[in-house]
Amino acid sequence: MPKNINKAYKSPFQLAKERFLKNKLAIASIFFLLFIIGAAIFAPFLTDHDPKKGDLLLIEHAPSEEHILGTDGSGRDNFSRLLYGARISLTVGFSAMIFTLIIGVVTGAIAGYYGGIIDNLLMRLTDLVLALPFLVLALTIIALLEKVTIGIFVTIIAITSWPTLTRIVRGSFLSLREQEFVLGARAIGATDRRIIFKHVIPNAIGPIIVNATLMMATMIIAESALSFIGMGIPQPNPTWGNMLSEAQNIRILRNHPEAWIPPGLGILLTVLAINFIGDGLRDAFDPKSNP
Repeated sequence: MPKNINKAYKSPFQLAKERFLKNKLAIASIFFLLFIIGAAIFAPFLTDHDPKKGDLLLIEHAPSEEHILGTDGSGRDNFSRLLYGARISLTVGFSAMIFTLIIGVVTGAIAGYYGGIIDNLLMRLTDLVLALPFLVLALTIIALLEKVTIGIFVTIIAITSWPTLTRIVRGSFLSLREQEFVLGARAIGATDRRIIFKHVIPNAIGPIIVNATLMMATMIIAESALSFIGMGIPQPNPTWGNMLSEAQNIRILRNHPEAWIPPGLGILLTVLAINFIGDGLRDAFDPKSNP
């Protein structure tokens, strides 16, 4: 009898996995995202053209066998810029998400676990950052810098995006810190560090993973928007956002759709895929969902 019970028992993660695998849209989105990531990683094997090197004799050249998506206003191959742009856009989105995740989880965990004056101080700081408009703050920081690198850009996005995750993590910790398993661990002398990382965070991992996934989509959109207006990753570095900046020219918009439709679709489909994965994870970690 005990053996049958053990076989029938499923952990919360196993139940979440089963729920997630039933979400066909989320699974399809994972495969699409893997395809985009693969194209970005293997870009050097998929094109021979340098995405930063232009040819003045081939400015705004129409699609051809040599340049399947034509060339841009500087004579650079659009297809190579699309592939390498995916690499930079995804790198910015993923790195900014990880950086934001670290700041948000650590800050929210400390505030929610300890409470009191520490919680008040951290929450006032969070409110201060939330009160500042993201776009205005990001543009101000970028304008003050002489040169924006990928690392600096990731840092700018992260330090302006962590408060939302901090509030979510804090709320989870406030409810979990009074649970019996936490009180029991504290009673047997477990350190705060062990309680936080071994007991509380694993039980709050669902909301953290879901919000981290959706956050990556937001980061990609933020990078694309800032690059579109010329305040993101500087040229000649290719990103989907600064490729879309070509569409600001009405002549390019009308006569050369191959220059801006592919990166636009890249952003749209990638963000949709990430959001569908996030929705699938949210439903999978929801205990009210049907198993």
